[in-house]
Amino acid sequence: MSDASLWAALADPHRRAIVALLLERPRAVGEIVEACGLSQPGTSKHLRVLRDAGLVRVRQDAQRRVYALDPAPIAALDAWLAPYRKLWNESLDALGRRLDGDPDRVAGEPSDHPEEPFPHDRRRPNGEAPAPKAPEPKAPSPKD
Repeated sequence: MSDASLWAALADPHRRAIVALLLERPRAVGEIVEACGLSQPGTSKHLRVLRDAGLVRVRQDAQRRVYALDPAPIAALDAWLAPYRKLWNESLDALGRRLDGDPDRVAGEPSDHPEEPFPHDRRRPNGEAPAPKAPEPKAPSPKD
């Protein structure tokens, strides 16, 4: 089994749907056919690709063939994706810090104060100029 055959097997949306079904529990071919809405021959072809890639195992149960996920190739894909996931998480963390008003944010970014979401000299993201500040309501006088 090669990484290329794993990726090729998972490239098809029907095969990904089958993998998702098998993630829940092992299933007989008939269940997979019914759940995916494919023909039995079409489902069998997809299962053969997944089996050849090492993603699923099959066992005979009387007259039925029962397919189950093999976790080893999925673990190998997960290990390959780990550095990319780390990079993505670091980028999302940095975005979160900026949105949370980290003091290290760049000057000129939107303000963290809800009453003044953008500096007066900047346009809003939709291109509109900032709206003028509404006057604050006056407190009722004791005579009212």
